[in-house]
Amino acid sequence: MFDAGGNPAPFVSQCLRLERLREDSISGAVAALYERRCRCKQKMGGHRPPLEQGLFCSLLGPPNVMDSNPILFGVTWKMNKTRQEASDYTRRLLESLATIRGIEQAQVFVIPPFTAISVVKRVGGSKLWTGAQNMHWVEWGAYTGEISAPMLIELGVDLVELGHAERRRYFHETDAEINRKVQSALRSDLRALLCVGEQAEDKEFGVGRETLSRQIKIALSGVDPQQARRLIIAYEPVWAIGCDAASAAPEYVRAMREYIRAILAELFGPEISKCVPVIYGGDVNAGNCAALLKEGQVDGLFVGRAGWQAEAFANLIRISLEAVI
Repeated sequence: MFDAGGNPAPFVSQCLRLERLREDSISGAVAALYERRCRCKQKMGGHRPPLEQGLFCSLLGPPNVMDSNPILFGVTWKMNKTRQEASDYTRRLLESLATIRGIEQAQVFVIPPFTAISVVKRVGGSKLWTGAQNMHWVEWGAYTGEISAPMLIELGVDLVELGHAERRRYFHETDAEINRKVQSALRSDLRALLCVGEQAEDKEFGVGRETLSRQIKIALSGVDPQQARRLIIAYEPVWAIGCDAASAAPEYVRAMREYIRAILAELFGPEISKCVPVIYGGDVNAGNCAALLKEGQVDGLFVGRAGWQAEAFANLIRISLEAVI
């Protein structure tokens, strides 16, 4: 972890790389990343250049998608794509995005498997955020098969997805475990993409809001209001996830988004809560993306299989932007 002079070389190179990206980033996105990561100055014993106060909030804050803040469009590949497929996808995605009118008003992120993170980061550069699908809450140790925040930071990861319904279902992740992961990610200056959503049974018995409240309050327990600026909430009703699922109606999404915003205000205050984007995921496709974004009044869309082809994902973004700009 240290160079010949006793300095943490990975952190040094990371800050230098991010400083270069800061100069040519679009929409100030990488400048915000630079602000986060250069907390490593404490490890380096050096200083960083000042950054404008409130940049992150202006980048990713208010709930209205019609304002000047970037609209988030993300895709998770789950357990799909080799490194070569990842390279081809990212290259084609960038080519397609370049043809979209108003793309400067969006921030696109891709969450590949761990094995393809470095490829997506190299090809996507500063034009995309690169995410990870999970991480452990401990930085180092005997946790076979796991990966930690320092490892993701060294790869240049911009955000980490935590609490996805499939992790909760197949790997039995609890709200308390997700809380530990969220706190670890935020301590490491990563963006934490927290996934929450009610089951079909919760919806049937009218306790969907109680489920969201429990998930969010436990996952964010102990999170400092200033740390909350690095949160993104992905509302993904479990009954709307999967190839046989049906997406939530836009008015339902809007009501749940407002409820999530109220919980965030309760936890962090009204001003900080406006700095936390709330995006929607759950059977998002080219046929419903515009209505979900515009009528659902979310801050972005989180796509699954409908975004596994680069051109299809770009087309979904195109349709969505045409509806709101």
